[in-house]
Amino acid sequence: MNDTLKKTPLYDSYKALGGKVIDFGGWALPVQFSSIKEEHHAVRNHAGLFDVSHMGEVTVKGPSSLAYLQKMMTNDISKIKTGQAQYTAMCYENGGTVDDLLVYKKDENDYLLVINASNNDKDTEWLLSHQMDGVEIVNISDQVAQLAIQGPRAEEILQKCTEEDLSQITFFKFKDDVNISGSSVLVSRTGYTGEDGFELYCSPEDAKKLWGQLHEAGKEEGLLPCGLGARDTLRFEAKLALYGQELTADITPIEAGIGFAVKPDKEAAFIGQEVLKEQKDHGAPRKLVGIEMIDKGIPRHGYKVFADEKEIGFVTTGTQSPTLGKNVGYILIDKDYSSIGQEVFVEVRKKKLKAEVVKSPFYKR
Repeated sequence: MNDTLKKTPLYDSYKALGGKVIDFGGWALPVQFSSIKEEHHAVRNHAGLFDVSHMGEVTVKGPSSLAYLQKMMTNDISKIKTGQAQYTAMCYENGGTVDDLLVYKKDENDYLLVINASNNDKDTEWLLSHQMDGVEIVNISDQVAQLAIQGPRAEEILQKCTEEDLSQITFFKFKDDVNISGSSVLVSRTGYTGEDGFELYCSPEDAKKLWGQLHEAGKEEGLLPCGLGARDTLRFEAKLALYGQELTADITPIEAGIGFAVKPDKEAAFIGQEVLKEQKDHGAPRKLVGIEMIDKGIPRHGYKVFADEKEIGFVTTGTQSPTLGKNVGYILIDKDYSSIGQEVFVEVRKKKLKAEVVKSPFYKR
């Protein structure tokens, strides 16, 4: 393993569990512990435990915080109450995506942004380059570890470790300073798997202890430690966008199907507003749709897609869905070819294989 890779506080814990560690955007992270399929099914049916400490965290504080975030974010930040989280995007002037992220409102004028690991430096630079008076922006990624416990039995398992009534923390709500087995944790009812569950933010010093306690607490319920492989197949089935695939500097949130996080008519003007308003009102030129392969083959990221003998787009993500047992994918294509039942062809190793546009997401809880 390359010694220059960044390691989370849990690196030794997954080595001890036999995790297969890979280079993921400069981080040494486990792709799997048992098998991707086994871990995937554990999350769909029981529970899974993930280390997501590589994610980035940035605080935005000060009297102008709300005005600043309204300018930077596509969603309407004024709608978040203290103790709530919101999914949003940051865009360039041309509507392309800087990143998709979560905004937590911890108090008036006190927000926490959770950004994608691969975009940590870029996002921080972007945020700082637009800083206003009365706003303090600090990247605190190295002061925060993050675990995710996901699946239908997640609440039951986590409840064993705390006196806090977790049923009171509903979807996209959070509570700070929750005592979990002696550690102070921000507990958020969010996730990236399409299942119920929690994301837990703690100090790096507490991460190892917390991981061990949750691992132990979930044994009876069938909890498994999970790697990046299952995290990807789970989010894929639920049609949760991945930056660098469904979202990029060249793909707008509207094209990627996260238009619900774009509020072009909010009172505050924001970066990229004009382009996104036009696309939201009149439709984007491209659309992200699901396909199922008819010919044998797996549609992989970047493969070209054709219809009527012309290239109409490309695959953003594709795999064999562990839940469906079918070869499926998402494609970003010319909107004229996006209706259900449309026949398209995916170029796999110079062969054009037949596929059909189908309803997505492929999985809904």
